[in-house]
Amino acid sequence: MNQAPIWFERKFEFTFPAELHPNLCARLRGTPARLEEVVRGVARDLLRRKPGEKWSAQEHAGHLLDLEPLWMARVNDYFAEASMLTVADLSNQKTHDAQHNLRPIGEILSNFRNERSRLVNRVEKMDPALFARAILHPRLKTPMRLVDHLYFAAEHDDHHLAHIWELISES
Repeated sequence: MNQAPIWFERKFEFTFPAELHPNLCARLRGTPARLEEVVRGVARDLLRRKPGEKWSAQEHAGHLLDLEPLWMARVNDYFAEASMLTVADLSNQKTHDAQHNLRPIGEILSNFRNERSRLVNRVEKMDPALFARAILHPRLKTPMRLVDHLYFAAEHDDHHLAHIWELISES
């Protein structure tokens, strides 16, 4: 299997129309089900196996949960007309400290489903004009519309789902 690209090396082009926001909401809403499908029936030891110093499949799942407050904060930045999107912790300290391998996978999945539902419900109730509003992304140093932010979050989901799939398929 081909290895997923390194996230921080990814380049993004945000050239699609803002009217694609319903499609992106559907994609984001579907991530919990896709995550649950990927880990369903996988042995606990395999989910928690750490290849070297890298995250286990379960830690990748926990990381998706850990990022939900950032995605929500950034959605709120659009509502508040902030000058720059909320800055992410690029060291991912929250995930390193969370000890996701010590938690039941079902708890991670349930919490992720609940938090993602809150995010998508918030976005779906926003004024459609907000999807075209652009705010500077702190790491990419480029203006990002709300619809671009949703795409970015969906791509981040898929990035970690690919890593999880890779980790559980190696055995």
